[in-house]
Amino acid sequence: MEIHSIEFTTEKHPRYDGHFYRAILTTGIFCRPICPSRPARAENVLFFSTAAAAAEAGFRPCLRCRPESAPDRPEGVGVTRLVRHALRLIAEDVQGDALAARLHLSSRQLRRRFVQELGAPPVAIVQTRKLLFAKKLLDETQLPMTEVAFSAGYSSVRRFNAAIRQTYDRTPTEIRNSRRNRRAANLANGVTLKLFFRPPFNWSLLSQQLQARALPQIEQIDADMYRRVVRFGEDVGVVTVTPFLDDNYLLLHVPDLLSRHLLTITERCKRLFDLRTDPAFVSQNLRDDPLLADLLAQQAGVRLVGAWDAFETVLQTILERPLLQRLIASFGDVVAVDQQLTRLFPTPVQLISADIAQIGIPAMQTIRVIARAWVAGEPDWFSAETLSQTIAILTAIDGIDNWTAHMLAMRVMGEGDAFPAGDLALRQAVTPPNSPLISTIQLTNRAEAWRPWRAYAANLLWTKTNETNAKNGAA
Repeated sequence: MEIHSIEFTTEKHPRYDGHFYRAILTTGIFCRPICPSRPARAENVLFFSTAAAAAEAGFRPCLRCRPESAPDRPEGVGVTRLVRHALRLIAEDVQGDALAARLHLSSRQLRRRFVQELGAPPVAIVQTRKLLFAKKLLDETQLPMTEVAFSAGYSSVRRFNAAIRQTYDRTPTEIRNSRRNRRAANLANGVTLKLFFRPPFNWSLLSQQLQARALPQIEQIDADMYRRVVRFGEDVGVVTVTPFLDDNYLLLHVPDLLSRHLLTITERCKRLFDLRTDPAFVSQNLRDDPLLADLLAQQAGVRLVGAWDAFETVLQTILERPLLQRLIASFGDVVAVDQQLTRLFPTPVQLISADIAQIGIPAMQTIRVIARAWVAGEPDWFSAETLSQTIAILTAIDGIDNWTAHMLAMRVMGEGDAFPAGDLALRQAVTPPNSPLISTIQLTNRAEAWRPWRAYAANLLWTKTNETNAKNGAA
């Protein structure tokens, strides 16, 4: 079922950027809605909902507006939950028959769903994703061509060269030597990439929420920067994200050692900072409620705190902070890449065999069940067809209640409609002054009008309760 759609238009406006692409029949090029080129006549324009669909139809990306730099299409907009989950798996490098198997579909069924909802089969989505990311690396970095090829997911430099030449009719070196690329940063100790978003972006609120949840010795957050230590195989380093709100992007800095994992790191950052959201869609549904309209005016561009690592975030949600710190201190590997960030979060494999009982964690069995599910592949709740099915699967696990299940759906799966209606802070935020506390059922009924963005409504209501509690505490 389609959550939202946007009308295709020839009008040039940032509002439509990333939602669709215009392909010009006379030039064979597809462009973003903000392309500075002279508009083509309406009869010469075709519209595609994704860059992959335009490429599949035989059009090549525009070199002026650079489709690879467009904000990503909002998740869940115009696609079913199954396809959204498939796109998440593709971002984690699950492809081919393995992708269909993870979704319990045949390859033919999956292809049909993709073509119906995205205009291109899974293989085209994968190919276009690699191609556009490679183009972005050519434009924004000075990585050697071999590193560009492998960072973008190509199995060989030859395949990378052929894909670039076939699409752009020029070599990777010719693209890199273009006038635009001469401004690319050439840092001695790492690579930087711009991750674009749709404004507004409430970095202040997001950074406060990240700071409140920050894992000691793993993450570091302040008003101007986010840092965390990460590991991919044997490669360990510190990833840094800095906001440039006036220019509508976050600047990602990755050390050279991690450059081959850039595609994965970029995807994780997009999920952690909720970069795919379109604030206009969110506010459109929520502003009809007077309470939320006021909160939207105060907290424009609200985002959901996502998950860098799903397993890590699950345990972070289940365990109280002192227990989580004890778990990290007891079983997290020590690394020597930064003076302040010196620990890695324990992996599922480590926790399956670890003697968790010795540090007095009551949720020991729940942790082991979840860790085993991760080692086996992926927990069933990711592939559920509906949010209610996800909640049912999660609450069937010993130690996970309804509130925890909705929080996991919100943070780990980016479920924009998750809503822990029993949360005391949410009920307090909606209750009028000097009135009895509203019930969970009353809040659930009121929140029906906020679908499918109830998670964003919850985030706004939590800020209201926090501000009220802070004022009362100060008084």
